[in-house]
Amino acid sequence: MEAEGVLEGLDPEQRAVAEAVQGPVCVLAGAGTGKTRAITHRIAYATLTGVVAPQRVLAVTFTTRAAGELRGRLRRLGAPGVQARTFHAAALRQLSYFWPRVIGGDTPKIIESKIPVVADAARACRLSFGRTELRDIAAEIEWAKVTQTRPEDYAAAVARSSRKAPNDVVDVARVYSMYEQLRRERNLLDFEGMLELTVAVLTDNRDVANQVREQYRYFVVDEFQDVNPLQKLLLDAWLGDRDDLCVVGDPNQTIYSFTGASPDHLLGFTREHPGATVVKLVRDYRSTPQVVQLANGVIGQSRSETARRHKLELVAQRQDGPEPLFSEYDDEVAEADDMARRARKLIDEGVPASEIAVLYRINAQSETYESALAAAGVPYVLRGAERFFDRPAVREAVVRLRGAARAGADAETDGLGLIQTVRHVLGGAGFTEEAPEGTGAAREKWESLAALAQLAEDMAADNPQAGLPDFVAELEERAALQHAPTLEGVTLASLHSAKGLEWDAVFLVGLAEGTLPIIYAETPEQIEEERRLLYVGITRAREHLSLSWALSRSPGGRRNRRPSRFLDGLTPKTATPTPARVERTKRSGRKGPQPCRVCGRPLTAAIERKLGRCEDCPAELNEGLLLALKDWRTETSSAQKIPAYVVFTDATIQAIAERTPESMEDLAQIPGVGKIKLDKYGEAVLALCRA
Repeated sequence: MEAEGVLEGLDPEQRAVAEAVQGPVCVLAGAGTGKTRAITHRIAYATLTGVVAPQRVLAVTFTTRAAGELRGRLRRLGAPGVQARTFHAAALRQLSYFWPRVIGGDTPKIIESKIPVVADAARACRLSFGRTELRDIAAEIEWAKVTQTRPEDYAAAVARSSRKAPNDVVDVARVYSMYEQLRRERNLLDFEGMLELTVAVLTDNRDVANQVREQYRYFVVDEFQDVNPLQKLLLDAWLGDRDDLCVVGDPNQTIYSFTGASPDHLLGFTREHPGATVVKLVRDYRSTPQVVQLANGVIGQSRSETARRHKLELVAQRQDGPEPLFSEYDDEVAEADDMARRARKLIDEGVPASEIAVLYRINAQSETYESALAAAGVPYVLRGAERFFDRPAVREAVVRLRGAARAGADAETDGLGLIQTVRHVLGGAGFTEEAPEGTGAAREKWESLAALAQLAEDMAADNPQAGLPDFVAELEERAALQHAPTLEGVTLASLHSAKGLEWDAVFLVGLAEGTLPIIYAETPEQIEEERRLLYVGITRAREHLSLSWALSRSPGGRRNRRPSRFLDGLTPKTATPTPARVERTKRSGRKGPQPCRVCGRPLTAAIERKLGRCEDCPAELNEGLLLALKDWRTETSSAQKIPAYVVFTDATIQAIAERTPESMEDLAQIPGVGKIKLDKYGEAVLALCRA
């Protein structure tokens, strides 16, 4: 590509970024404004105009996924030699290269997780902690290390920062000190130690520093508002006395202060680099004007000095879309049920399940929504859990696929196409055409294997000649980059783990005081970070946005909650009953939780609400009808090329076989049979019931 061609198609502000190819540059980029496009075109323009050679550029990101995206875009723009890495990956590469020359001896083992060593340190201190407490202490040690806080200074640092320690500060400090001792004795290196050691090598060895600075002369750092003090030390060591540095960030998306990240480096950039070029990107290409207006309304109410001084008000570039929906529910179960109903409706209307997300403040909220989606026959995936290629089911599947490829079990040797071959091999690992009922480990394993099967379909579509060895090579490359395939299902994720992602439709759930802002956010700074968290959630949505809260936690509980203060003045002035509440009232003729049709006990579990009775209550089951319904479901799912549970779940099939509905009205009373499914399958199901 020619240099001038790189600038084509950029808006005026993006072009200003791309043309600012020398000296310090600060890009304040709002959500959805094309910051990745701006910085990749800047790098490509600089290399194509001869300002810098591609191999002299280091682009630093915070995730391997983002780094992979940068490399891909730069290749397409004609700058394939640029290095795009995370802070940790770049540090490890340099440390490994210089280790024999500068330090010598056995290289330490990099530990992926601190928890096992923290557990040993706690035992050595004669302290007993559960798994959750060990995880919290490990996170606390990470915070201490990135903020350069030693064990003996930990208690004072916690007090200064108004931070809530997960346990007694004296005990945490003792475990932290013992953790460092055990780590050194075992020749282990954690991620923070890796950065510290790299900084030390560059600081103490002039020849090494000169060599690194000769290699990398041109720096770009993305998500600069999330840089912590230790990462800033490393960046300064790389730079030396030079100033060819471009930083990109959004102060409105500062949501990781609890990990030690600080927006001060972004907001103070011009003080550190007087005369720096500053460009603001505010044209939002992601979201509809309705979503953008709500996002601006939430962040515009911020009381922080930072928000006022560095205001980034987004300007929508897309056409109008639907208004955001605000919904209030009696309880969390009703909230989850209606979310699942709406998600099902969006999917039936053509929105891919992978383009829908349900976002919540804390991971503990996910279980209710998992149950509701499973009961509604909506596929889903959990984000923020174990890394995809580290999952035991995925590791086993890759081993089986690799072995099959070596044995020649591809399309050329057994007559099967790539898709069928992969599905056959995955079948040996436990993959089935139908997803298991409910939630838990079995469901997670199936989702993982289904993602591999889908990846094979994608490869076959792109390259009909691809065989099993090609597929295995693709998996190994993805595993090395931790580039997980897109899982076909509604995404369930915390607001923190959703940052950097986007979907066509987003459900923001649990927006009640005490949850958002979280109850332990007490200082003005902590409250404002919670506001920014909601802003991040809103700006993940391209078109459809739903915001909801429940007045009580459980059905029949006290309705004493109120919606988040961040929604004050932004919700509609009049409230109407939500569809779920109306439907439940029609079904039961009363308010409150649905009663068991046998014993009358309130039903709270999703499967019980589907069956209309307690699981252990007796019920008459028409076994012949059950078998006929399952056979019909299998034929229907095969004809429509969808999983069987998407037609009807096992629980819905069983409920139909127990109740034997005689009319459309009877069938509509069964949970899991909404209007769309009634129109699609109602006549066929009733014909089976009559037979």
